[in-house]
Amino acid sequence: MHEILQYLKQHGERLDSEIANDTGIPLAKVRLDVSSLAASGELIMCHSIRFEKGKKSEGMLYRVAGYIPPLSPGRKPKA
Repeated sequence: MHEILQYLKQHGERLDSEIANDTGIPLAKVRLDVSSLAASGELIMCHSIRFEKGKKSEGMLYRVAGYIPPLSPGRKPKA
């Protein structure tokens, strides 16, 4: 579970299939782990439908709850 949290902190929100592919953890275990993390409030999840080149792709989208990634380097617009 810790590996999934670290992955999401580093890469932002991802689909469960992307987490499984990138970390090498089986999809069934990813789904089991993220469901317990979501139940504890560490992750936020939502059902996602994406269309890529006309092909429908459904999955669960996850991100770390309350985590704001650091700003990227470079110039920022003045307010």
